Amino acid sequence: MNQQSEHKLYLRNMRMDDYEIVRDIMRKVYKNVDAPWDRSQIEQMIKRFPEGQICIVDKGRTVAVALTLIIDYAEYGDKHTYIQVVGDGTLKNHDPDGDYLYGIEVFVDPDYQGMRLGRRLYDARKELCEKLNLKGIIVGGRIPGYRKYSDQISPQEYIKRVKRKEIYDPVLSFQLSNDFHIKKLLKNYYPVDHQSEGNAVLLEWNNIYYEARTRLIGGRKTIVRLGTVQWQMRRFDSFDDFLQQVEFFVDTVSDYEADLVLFPELFNAPLIAKFEKYSPPEAMRRLAEYTADLRDNLMEMALSYNINIISGSVPEYRDNKLYNVSFLCRRDGTWDSQYKLHITPDESRSWGLTGGDSLKVFNTDIGKIGILICYDVEYPELARFLAEKGVNIILVPFWTDTKNAYLRVRRCAQARAIENECYVVISGSVGNIPKVETMGIQYSQASIFTPSDFAFPHDAIAAETTPNTETTLITDVDLDLLKELRRQGSVQNLHSRRKDLYKLEWMGK
Repeated sequence: MNQQSEHKLYLRNMRMDDYEIVRDIMRKVYKNVDAPWDRSQIEQMIKRFPEGQICIVDKGRTVAVALTLIIDYAEYGDKHTYIQVVGDGTLKNHDPDGDYLYGIEVFVDPDYQGMRLGRRLYDARKELCEKLNLKGIIVGGRIPGYRKYSDQISPQEYIKRVKRKEIYDPVLSFQLSNDFHIKKLLKNYYPVDHQSEGNAVLLEWNNIYYEARTRLIGGRKTIVRLGTVQWQMRRFDSFDDFLQQVEFFVDTVSDYEADLVLFPELFNAPLIAKFEKYSPPEAMRRLAEYTADLRDNLMEMALSYNINIISGSVPEYRDNKLYNVSFLCRRDGTWDSQYKLHITPDESRSWGLTGGDSLKVFNTDIGKIGILICYDVEYPELARFLAEKGVNIILVPFWTDTKNAYLRVRRCAQARAIENECYVVISGSVGNIPKVETMGIQYSQASIFTPSDFAFPHDAIAAETTPNTETTLITDVDLDLLKELRRQGSVQNLHSRRKDLYKLEWMGK
């Protein structure tokens, strides 16, 4: 006669419809430690690293959970805290290119303790680690049994006795039995864990099947070469002449094996001279007739010269509205666009421009980038929104006619780099187009700004051009320095924000 157990257990990745039950389990398990993860945190964990959020289900009901992320261990080393790794609980520190799986949590419904579900979860983690070809698993193990010994022996001595099996600790003893080895004691790892007196044990499980690979092609770039064009305003006899000048600069910058080149805002404005008999609003709409052809030509250049091109910005007329749009032409043959969101009073009066309604994060072969067109960089919320989405480089094509207007853009761009611990690149036009209304003289000093800390230039300027001279600017930036800054900087602007007091919320698309 067939007999069936009252349980039917199986492993799978966690889903959002598990949340209510998972929250209840956390409340029972961690009632003396901390509040449960909220819905938005679990949602982001699943979104960013679905394979790493594992659960055990019994007849459709979740009864045990393991939460993980991938880290670059060199960023944290042997001295870190739980909060430094976990951050705000949304897995924003998850690094798909990292080398270790980091265990955040393992918890089991108290009604299911004694069924070795923790071991199943640890085995699933090991299997995932091997599948992803990571070096191993790191955990900051609690020592909840230490509290009753804390007035007798030090944490170091407690750990030694647990290792010698003279003392049983419900967490550490379990981890040691699962082939984790002790690396060191972490003091003040998680201060609210009063049972462990804030202490934890840094433990590692080694993946013996790990194979080191040198990714010669397609690997994550850490050093990115950025190029800008400080563009001279001049009359062109034809659209083809204009394209020839554009291609000259793309060719020049790509000769230095730059990964990206940035042109200024409205850099095709010299062609408006062909429409000087029209009013400024009509002339700008006529100029927009070139936009599709210009984008297509930039796409061909991006492919031919193996460089990502930011078109600066150009006018686009559609649905009876005039926009200011920047095109990202990737060297893989794809393109995308970012519309200027904030329109200056003069742009509204002179041309009747309309602002866009969405802010994009662009995935590229040099990481995530964002584009803020001129006036948009003067609104700190936009750069912060991009930084929260993982952007490391912000490109700012601008158009300014006076030095004080230029300094507004420059100072704000520098502030955005410091506030958001990222690189900000600005590029504008110089010179003028005589006898063309609204095309006044231009002022520019293209620059690349950095955060302000010891690992960066003392003035937080990676490079800058000579003002008001047509030229290019090419320099390297190190993305790993940004990661180091966010973990170990003198100040940590992104990490130190008081999210308990304020937050940024996008209301548009």
